[in-house]
Amino acid sequence: MLFRLLLFLLIIPIPVFSQIQLADNFEYVAPDSNLHILKLDREVQPQEIKTLLHEFIPSKSANPNLGISKFSVWVAFSIQNLSNRSHYLLDVAYPLLDDVELYDVDDTGHLRSLAHLGSFKAFKHRTYQSTNYIFDLHLKSPETKQYFLRVKSSEQIILPIAVGKPDIVWERLWKENILLGLFLGVVLIMAIYNFFLFLSVRDSAYLYYVLYISFLGLTQLGIVGFNFQFLWPNNPEWESVSVVLFACLSSIAVLFFSNQFLNLRTNAPIIRKMLLVLLVLFVISFLLMIFGYHQFAFELMQITTSLETAVLFVASLYVLKKNYLPARYFFIAWFILLIGALIFLLKDYGILPYNLFTSNSFRLASIIEMALLSFALASRINILKKEKEISQAKELATSLENERLIREQNVVLELKVEERTSELMEANESLQATLTHLKETQSQLVEAEKMASLGQLTAGVAHEINNPINFVTSNVAPLKRDINMIWDTLEEVEHLAFDQDLSLSEKKSRIQAYKEEIDIEYLKTEVDFLLKGMSDGANRTAEIVKSLRIFSRVDEDTLKFADINEGLESTMVILNSLIQQGIEVKKNYGDLPLIECYAGKLNQVFLNVLTNAIYAINKKFVNKPGGVLKLNTGIEEDQSFIFISIEDNGIGIPANIREKIFEPFFTTKDVGEGTGLGMSIAYNTIAKHNGKIVVDSVVGEGTMFKLIIPIRQII
Repeated sequence: MLFRLLLFLLIIPIPVFSQIQLADNFEYVAPDSNLHILKLDREVQPQEIKTLLHEFIPSKSANPNLGISKFSVWVAFSIQNLSNRSHYLLDVAYPLLDDVELYDVDDTGHLRSLAHLGSFKAFKHRTYQSTNYIFDLHLKSPETKQYFLRVKSSEQIILPIAVGKPDIVWERLWKENILLGLFLGVVLIMAIYNFFLFLSVRDSAYLYYVLYISFLGLTQLGIVGFNFQFLWPNNPEWESVSVVLFACLSSIAVLFFSNQFLNLRTNAPIIRKMLLVLLVLFVISFLLMIFGYHQFAFELMQITTSLETAVLFVASLYVLKKNYLPARYFFIAWFILLIGALIFLLKDYGILPYNLFTSNSFRLASIIEMALLSFALASRINILKKEKEISQAKELATSLENERLIREQNVVLELKVEERTSELMEANESLQATLTHLKETQSQLVEAEKMASLGQLTAGVAHEINNPINFVTSNVAPLKRDINMIWDTLEEVEHLAFDQDLSLSEKKSRIQAYKEEIDIEYLKTEVDFLLKGMSDGANRTAEIVKSLRIFSRVDEDTLKFADINEGLESTMVILNSLIQQGIEVKKNYGDLPLIECYAGKLNQVFLNVLTNAIYAINKKFVNKPGGVLKLNTGIEEDQSFIFISIEDNGIGIPANIREKIFEPFFTTKDVGEGTGLGMSIAYNTIAKHNGKIVVDSVVGEGTMFKLIIPIRQII
């Protein structure tokens, strides 16, 4: 007898909690206080439940809000069927639960799993294709059964549990779906309508508003499970994070919208900084959810959303008090949304009953809020339009006033203009006379520079021609004497030849004696030497004349093809008298094509640069050896320019005057040694040839002038 008693206690150890009685007139009921809750800080296995029955606590609400838990929460309830029906449905109307499993007690007293549902598996695996978790309850009359419900979620756990007849349950779900369809329709209409308005007016507030209501709609549809059912039924991983991510994006969008719509930069800059802090918190929550910290991300999102609601409510009230008219609709819309959220929250905590209105209060408030915000945007446009019209009216009045003032001023200005015109005409006449005088002075100075160059040229040419002419003049007298001696010799030979008294041998002897007397061999050598000297002098004179002709270039006013090497060499011939014996000239002429240029003007440039180079060398070495003058010509790398490089090792040009060397009248020579126009003329001549002058100089080491000239002139 004792053994049977012990066996009975082991087989049926689970007591029956207060019962939900199902009568024939029963349709749909929430368990209310018949629910018992077990919430521990560890995971509990089904076989442990019978040892923890004393820890189950009766629920104080028909819609228990169990908060956030890392571990599974157990709910126990008993049902007694007193009706003629044996099939009922258990409706858990909270789709955000990740894991839901229903157990009953078998004949041995152990928990038996009846169904295991949740967002961890694809939607198609559910017994009923509903967003709620629907379980079958099979009870025979008058059977009583004990049920245990295990739930787990990374988000807040709310358990709106009800038992009902299948047709009643589907009817209630159908009514809820109608309201959800209405909500979805309003979201789509508002989003599409305001998106087209954004495309029309290009106001960024419309875009933020469209993003806000779009993500808000996705968040609400995710809460009721529609996203999982229709959008991604085969992606439970995305379903587990999508609601929080959409909520963060919706909150971020409303921050941007509020900042733009309420013009917080101007109306409330401090509140704008608070919105920036909220934006950072939402971004952190978003990233935490992506990286797998689901519960922490959900808690941070909830806290930040609550702060956002309060801050935006205060911001709208603050801006409204500043008589910013668009804030009226915003304040009313946000106030209604707060009321809807409060009703929804009180329902979750069991203060208000769980029914069709309270469960959809937030969505109904969102519909009103979206409509009011849409009206607010339209009102904002009208207000901005009126402000623009007022501004345009003010601008028009200002324009008319300015026009009147301009007309009055025009009369005064015309008089002043006439007076000023008369003064300007007098000044212009004076300036014209001054300009004419300056042109004349400039012409005189240029002519003076040319005369100075001409004088230098004449002196050099005279010196150069004097040397070969001296060869000729100094050889004329000796050559005349030698020729006279030759004539005397011819007369003597003729006299002896016609003398009949002398024999042939005596004639030869006297002729030989005469030749020795006048030293005929030396006479031949001297005549050859004198003739060669005169020939060299004549050739040198001809070369100087040729160089002078090349240098002068009578066709200098027209573009001609000329040999630059020939022109440079002719200039060196003319300047030969200035080159002292201590100056070494190194020439390296490249193979240049004929250049289209003003040859005479370029020769003048060579003369001016070479004269300065020789001056710098003489200034440094003072007629002592060591001076070097290098002349190089060649073709630039791009093959369209040639260069002439004139380099000396003279005194160099100081850096502080290097930028001034091409200025007219600037010179470092002593008074009377230069006019200061040589390098100015050289610069203008090279510029006229579309070329450039590159100067490289080191004080005490020398200067290099590189003249770069195009091969062909482009007109």
